[in-house]
Amino acid sequence: MFNRSANAVGREEIPPLYPAKTVCRYCERTYRTMRVRPSHKKSTEADSDFCMRFTGVNPDYYVVRVCPYCGYSMTDHFSKKPLTERQRVMFEEKIGRSWNKLDLTGERTINEAMFAYKLALVCAQASDETDRVLAGILHHIAWLYRLMEDEANEKRFLAHALDAYMRVFEYEGLDYNNAKLMYLIGELNRRLGQYNEAVRWFSRVVNDNRIVDAAMIRKSREQWQLVREEMQRLKLQPELPGDEIKGA
Repeated sequence: MFNRSANAVGREEIPPLYPAKTVCRYCERTYRTMRVRPSHKKSTEADSDFCMRFTGVNPDYYVVRVCPYCGYSMTDHFSKKPLTERQRVMFEEKIGRSWNKLDLTGERTINEAMFAYKLALVCAQASDETDRVLAGILHHIAWLYRLMEDEANEKRFLAHALDAYMRVFEYEGLDYNNAKLMYLIGELNRRLGQYNEAVRWFSRVVNDNRIVDAAMIRKSREQWQLVREEMQRLKLQPELPGDEIKGA
């Protein structure tokens, strides 16, 4: 009995962060950066655009790995290919030349996490990462601004993320297995007050029989209903009055 209690206490005292080794894609030096243990990733709720709310440590703060030696910053979704000479020059001009060896490898505040994501955004642009990678970074920056209750900057980066998600959709074509992307495009339009565009995208998810993602169909139907209520409250007329969603 005593031993079981002691073990329980020991488990509770395990720190939420642990160091993970990584190799910089630019300078190729090895450094350690913090990760959150799975047992400490405790979410309480998710916003309608998948922004997770956590108790305790927020794992999103540690998604970006920042090299303390050169400043090259990346996420797990970056390409694993070596940087080209042009990409290396671009990074050096944007960050490397002026890097002051800031250390973001330890515990981070929300402001430090924001800085890490913005570094990753510049690095992603310099190294020609895909629009899907760019969209994810931009969306995470918007989420951090939401947590900081900075609505103006949240919406600014939601708009940038929406543009990137649209490029993803246009480049990849109409993939009926990617209903989540279509839902997100609708939801970001809704959050930006672009209600008629939101309705179009939610309608595409719900009304096309080729889409079988039940969770995204349900969420699209719910958000379409929310759009309708918001438009009624604001006394706005839909551009497509006859465009109804099944089951709404």
